[in-house]
Amino acid sequence: MRMLCLLCVINTLESVDMEPTQLSRTAKIRQLAKLDSKAAVVELTAFLHDVFDIEINDLRINHDQYSLNSLNGFFQSNGIAYFFKFHQEDGEEDMQGEYYRAEIVSDAGLPIDMPIMMSTQPGEQILVYTKREDKRFSDVLLMLDKNPDDGAELRVADAEKVLNQQILAVALRTLHPVTPQQVAEEPMHHLFFDRMVNLKTGQVPGGRYKDFYINKEFEFPGVKLSWDEFSNASLVINGQRMQSTFDEIFKAAVQRLNPVNLADAGGFTAHGDAHNANVWYKTNSSTPTLSYFDPAFAGKHIPSLLAEAKATFHNVFAHPLWLYDSNDVVTNFQTEAKYRDGNLFLDSDWKLSRVRERLLEAKIEDFWRPFLKELAVREMLPATWQQTLRSALAMCPALVMNLRGGADRHSPDSSAIAFSMVGLCGSAPEGGSNLITDFFDRIDPLRVQ
Repeated sequence: MRMLCLLCVINTLESVDMEPTQLSRTAKIRQLAKLDSKAAVVELTAFLHDVFDIEINDLRINHDQYSLNSLNGFFQSNGIAYFFKFHQEDGEEDMQGEYYRAEIVSDAGLPIDMPIMMSTQPGEQILVYTKREDKRFSDVLLMLDKNPDDGAELRVADAEKVLNQQILAVALRTLHPVTPQQVAEEPMHHLFFDRMVNLKTGQVPGGRYKDFYINKEFEFPGVKLSWDEFSNASLVINGQRMQSTFDEIFKAAVQRLNPVNLADAGGFTAHGDAHNANVWYKTNSSTPTLSYFDPAFAGKHIPSLLAEAKATFHNVFAHPLWLYDSNDVVTNFQTEAKYRDGNLFLDSDWKLSRVRERLLEAKIEDFWRPFLKELAVREMLPATWQQTLRSALAMCPALVMNLRGGADRHSPDSSAIAFSMVGLCGSAPEGGSNLITDFFDRIDPLRVQ
């Protein structure tokens, strides 16, 4: 039996190009976990034993609302408890390339929990940590969404503020011009562009964009629409007419999130996928702190307008409840939909919870506003920055899961809120303001002195 080392990087197989229909072991395990949890435990136990050559006992897979493209859980080995996690894309998106570069994040000075065992082989990628008693930040915040507590909210907001100050410091220190080739080689495009294109043929629409939405039916409260009706409808969200249709929002995202178009604002070192289910809330001192884990998409040349887009959306605008806890929508919010004369009206009383407003404040004040100001000072802020960031924010929910009512986790009611958020993020309104325009107004260096 092999001694556990501080960082045990194991590549057990020679790297080979997989056939289009051949799934990796992690892909098979993730699929199996959706259908037969007991069988998945058997397969995962054998996989961990083969990769790390250690005894595996009492393995448990977590089934939570945040495990959309990943699998995590716990096991025992020689009396020691461990936590494991791996990220696994679907089908043709099977994970290829260089992932899980935790040292990039650590060397840059960002707080990160380093794995004690790691496999980086494509299709065999997994991280193992010593089990800790800290809660994931996502779980702490969900509790505060449902049960507001001013004192606890101030503590988590302070921790978020400190983390964003650390992100900003690293971003400014590592910001540099990048080439389209450097940008294209970053793995985080699996979170955006690669989910919109057929990776084998280059055809658009492809990937999840095609599988989730093209030629499908869209169901909202009292309304059912074809793809053509839905995608080409003039949008009116909460009484505010938007400039773009859903078809135009998706097409703009295909254009703006293509890696060849993302080098104009430079790049910097970042985690890349820092939603709060990948963040520990550490309370072992008088002041709570935050620490990353699962750096599946970390990189040194991450395009600067994408680096914190996912964290911004998934940690703020995806809450409370509608994206990850869609079953709770009906009992917490009122929604209404109408389709008339080519117009789609989506209305709801959803709004940010108080704790999410506090997290948004930290994201604006301690990252986005000063960072964009510095981009402008260095003459690295392109004229298209708002559309690029809008596209990234809109695609965060649209590509992370199928938002159609009845298709996956979503009901017609939660789907109405979901697509309202895609519309608000992806399109400016014809007039007036909303949650997203207020966000852009507050971070725009041309507006803020």
